[in-house]
Order: sequence, then structure tokens, then C-alpha cells
Amino acid sequence: MIVILAAAGMFGWRYAVNWAPARSDYAVQGIDVSEASGAIDWMTVKANDVDFAYARATVGAAGRDASFARNWAEIENMGLRRGAIHVFSLCAPAEAQAGAFVATVPRDPEALPAAIDLAFDQGCPARPSRDVVLTEIRRLAATMETHSGKPAILRITPEFEAQYQVGSAIPRPLWSTGFYRAPDYFARPWAMWQSSTIRRIDGVERPVNWNVVAP
Repeated sequence: MIVILAAAGMFGWRYAVNWAPARSDYAVQGIDVSEASGAIDWMTVKANDVDFAYARATVGAAGRDASFARNWAEIENMGLRRGAIHVFSLCAPAEAQAGAFVATVPRDPEALPAAIDLAFDQGCPARPSRDVVLTEIRRLAATMETHSGKPAILRITPEFEAQYQVGSAIPRPLWSTGFYRAPDYFARPWAMWQSSTIRRIDGVERPVNWNVVAP
């Protein structure tokens, strides 16, 4: 019995780490990576039907992803569409966060819209009021958009959206999160869906976030 359960568990895990939404439902699919992804061979990644890639650039006001510059250059070298992610912090002013992003991410008119990642961080206990948070996100987005020349896309976890209802207050494209089943926690349609945070693909040392574009 134990052997059967172990085998079933192994099968389930292998299925989970290799799963992605069907291309017939979502034709455009890609990844987002950070220094936590480990070593990346972008030529191999491109051969795995990856259509685009986002790279984490900055975290809060002071955090800079150590792999960003390399990923940013190599994604372009492989001819993939590329975008940059800023991880928003409730513990740092928007002006400082925007400054970090602008100083780190080169201007590129061909880049995908810059992304703002909105999620609770255990290392930041602050929980400002909704009005304060929305004001800070708007300030951050405005500076990032001036720098990039495109409206930002907001990646918002269900927990963050439940507390602050950002999607209904800030008219920007939405990037939803949730494993396996397409999320429905926004009041309006999402533009992208992070369908897995544990996808394994050839060319990346550790699991990656897998994303699909709405049809």
C-alpha cells in the first residue's frame, strides 16, 4: 500500500511540474524568472515553446535581482519578447521604488509592459489603508510608465486583491495567479495568468513561473 501511495504521489508531482494550459486554449505562453531560478540556458529555453519572458528586476526600494542584467540581455539575444518585473513593497515609499526600477531597467520601446507584482511579504508587516496603497501604486505605475512608454500590467495575488481591490480601482491590464484553474477573482477580465510556480523546463536549473496570455 505504501509503495502504491508513493508511486501515485510521484506521478502526481511529475504531472504537476510538467503541466501547462493547453495551447489550443492559450496560444501564447511564457515564463517569468529571477535569481531564484538558478542558471538559465536561454537557447534551450527558447526551444521549449517559450514565446516571451519576464525577468524580475527590482524589489521594493533597495532590492535588485542579481540575475536581471544577464537575463535581460540574453532574452533579447534569443529573439524573445521581454519584460521587467518590479516587486511592490508596502514598507517603502513609491517614489523610492520607482527610482530603483528606473535606475535598473534600460529603456526599450520594444519591451513588453513593465509589471508590478502585488503580494503580501512576510518580511513586511505593514498593512496601510486601501486609499494609501492605491495612491502609492498609482504613483509607482506613473513613473514606470513614463520610463517604459507603456501602461504597466499589475500581477496581483488573490489575497492582495481581496484586501485592497486594486483591479477595480486602477485601470491597468491584470495578471492573475492561481494553479491549474483559470482564476476568477477579479471584477474584470485578466490579460495574463500565472498558471504555475513550479513548472520544470529544460534549460532552467530550478522551477519557473509559467504564464499564459488571455485568448
